[in-house]
This record gives sequence, structure tokens and C-alpha cells, in this order.
Amino acid sequence: MPASPSTARAINDRLALRLLQQEGPLTAGQLKQLTGLSRPTVADLVERLTAAGLITVVGESGEQRRGPNAKVYGIVADRAHLAALDIRTEGVAVTVADLVGRVLAEASAPIGDDTGTGPAVEQAVALVERVMKEAGADRLHTVGIGAPGLIDPASGELRDSSGLPEWHRRLVAALQERLPEARVSVENETNLAALAEQRDGVARDRDTFVLLWLGHGTGAAVVLDGALRRGASGGTGEIGFLPVPGAAALPSSTDCEGGFHSLAASGAVVDLAAQCRIPAEPGQEPSAVGIVRAAAGLVRSAVRDARGADTAAGMSVSPTAVPAARFLDALADRLAVGVASVVAILDPGCVVLGGEVGQAGGDELAARVQDRIARMTPLPTEVRTTTLGGSAVLRGALLTARDRAQEQLFTPGERPVQRW
Repeated sequence: MPASPSTARAINDRLALRLLQQEGPLTAGQLKQLTGLSRPTVADLVERLTAAGLITVVGESGEQRRGPNAKVYGIVADRAHLAALDIRTEGVAVTVADLVGRVLAEASAPIGDDTGTGPAVEQAVALVERVMKEAGADRLHTVGIGAPGLIDPASGELRDSSGLPEWHRRLVAALQERLPEARVSVENETNLAALAEQRDGVARDRDTFVLLWLGHGTGAAVVLDGALRRGASGGTGEIGFLPVPGAAALPSSTDCEGGFHSLAASGAVVDLAAQCRIPAEPGQEPSAVGIVRAAAGLVRSAVRDARGADTAAGMSVSPTAVPAARFLDALADRLAVGVASVVAILDPGCVVLGGEVGQAGGDELAARVQDRIARMTPLPTEVRTTTLGGSAVLRGALLTARDRAQEQLFTPGERPVQRW
């Protein structure tokens, strides 16, 4: 059945807006070429979108040719302001951006374990308000939040989880109360990281892949046929609860100790480094990120030096690189247990080692995991290193907020010109 005139106009408007989002400012002629629409149809949609306050003239083109210059149209970026939050057990990071996703201001703040729920919520909300002010935004249209834990698929709320601070759950309601005009939503942090890797990171060429988050804890996000999969209860990817060989016990419904978490979380990585006699930085508390980054750097340097050595005279390896390589091998053995389980069930073809620890391990760690997976399963699997690291959560939250804001603002129908 052919579309009605109003439906056709709505489709054309959204197509033009998406092109302006993806390509940047365009002339009417360029919109005609990219959309395949007729010149009168493009002229009509430009007039409609301009009247709605969604696009405006941002310049001219054609200075080098005869005749009048062509007007260049772009999305009105300050039509709405967005915020993205990355909530961690130890603090919160905030970004405020315009409608096209350009970051205007950002900041982060630690929140100590001994901070009470009320004060912790107030600190986080105050940080959002401060970043808003620095960005020149007097209100927010959409807020996207990334947080650890399970998101209830029915309510969209962060479920009560043992081991996670209570202020996480309270913050969502507090933001909605303090920012009544904003649409606030929360998503699992690993899921947001996967969306960021799919849109802007190392998985842009993949419709199906799994992101294995390696940071303070562990998690996984599953993207199948281009769509993020959350599961019946929102728990797809809770790999920390996966029973694995090598753990001292089995996980429980309230505690992932004894599962894959016991092998790959940051505390387990630090303990493994001590077993492999990897020295910590003098005067500093050992961190999984620092240890893995240093080990990968030592191995990388040793390989580079070996390749440049005179093979006739023999090649020697730095004594410090030997325990570093042994540590990366042992860590890859552990990670391969979890990755192989995911591969056996989903056959994703690609696994991204994400999070701060995944980024720190780089190609040295990814190559070791891929080698072990090739020996453990007949299913071909490429193991890649994140290009976004820990920032993937904040990026994913911002992309989600931008998509939701544009979905609402680009909806056909009456569009009152209002600044958010």
C-alpha cells in the first residue's frame, strides 16, 4: 500500500535529518543527490525542518563558481542538551553534549566507600549540575546512565544487587526529581560499551560479536545480527557468575565469587601478578590496569628488540620480560576459559577484550587469548582489543541519549520551537 502524503513527508524529513547527522552540513543539492528525492520535495522538507527549528543555514558554498552561492544547512545543535553518566563503585563521570553529540563539558569525581547513600547521591547530582553550567545548558532533554548491575527489562530500572552501592539506584530517581523535564534512562555499563564499540570502536565492521569487559569486575555484552541482546531478565552477559575450572568454589545467586569473576576481576589479576613475581610500582598500591599495561609493554619491547637483533649472534630476552610474558600467558589461560564458553554457545566470530584491563593488555594479550581459543574450539574466532577502553561506557551512554533525543525531536507532527 503506498504511503500517505503525510507519512511520505515524515519519512523524507527523517532521512534528511539522519544524513545531516551522519554527513554534517549539506546543501539542498547535496541532500537531493544523497536522498534521490526531487528538487521540489527537498525544497519542501528544508522549509519544514527550518520552520520546526531543527535545521538552519550554517554557511554558503560555491564561492568558486558563478551565480548565487548555495546555502548550507545543518542541524540546530543547541536545540537540546544531553548528559551521559558513567557510574562506578568508586565514583561517577559526567559528559554534557549538544544534540549532534558534540561534547561541551565533562568532569568526574570520586565517591568513597564510606560515603553515605544520601551524601553520595547529592555529590553525583551536584556534579551533573556543575557540568551543565559549564556547558552553558540551563536544562537537559535526555540523560543516559551506564551502571553496573542488572536492568529490569519490564521497568527499565536498576535492580537491587548485592555488592553494589545503594546510591546507584537512588541516583536515577534523584536525577529525575531534580531534572523533571529530562528523560532519564539507565543501561548496563557493559551493554553501553558494546554499543560504543559497534558504532565508533573496533567492532564497526561486525554485526555479531561479544564484548568481554575486564575492569574492576567482569561482564559481557552480546550483539547478534546488529542488535544488543539483554535476555529475559536483563542478565545476558553476566559472565562473572559462570562456573569455571580453577575457581575455589561455585558462585551463588547473590555472590559471583567462585565464578569467572574469581579468575578475571581486578583483584584476581593483581593476585596472579604476585604469583608470577611481577613487581608493583614502588610506593604504589598495585592495580590490575597498571600491572597489565606494564607487562604488555615489556613483552612488546622484548619482541621489538629481538626482531632488531643480529640473529647470527643469537637473541637474548630481557630478564624482566620473562615473568611479564609468563604473567600474560597465565592471564590469557584464564580469560580463554570464559571466552571459550561464550564461543561454544554463541559462535560470535569476534570477541572484543574491553574495559581498562582489556585496553591495557593490548594486542599482546588479545593474541594470546586468540591462540588459546583456536586450540580449544573449532569455531573460528577473532579476538580484538578495545579502541575505547574504559571511556566506552560514557561514549555509549552519550550515543544512546543522542539517539533517544533525536528520536523524539525528529518525530513528525507538530514541533514547537523550544530550547531544551
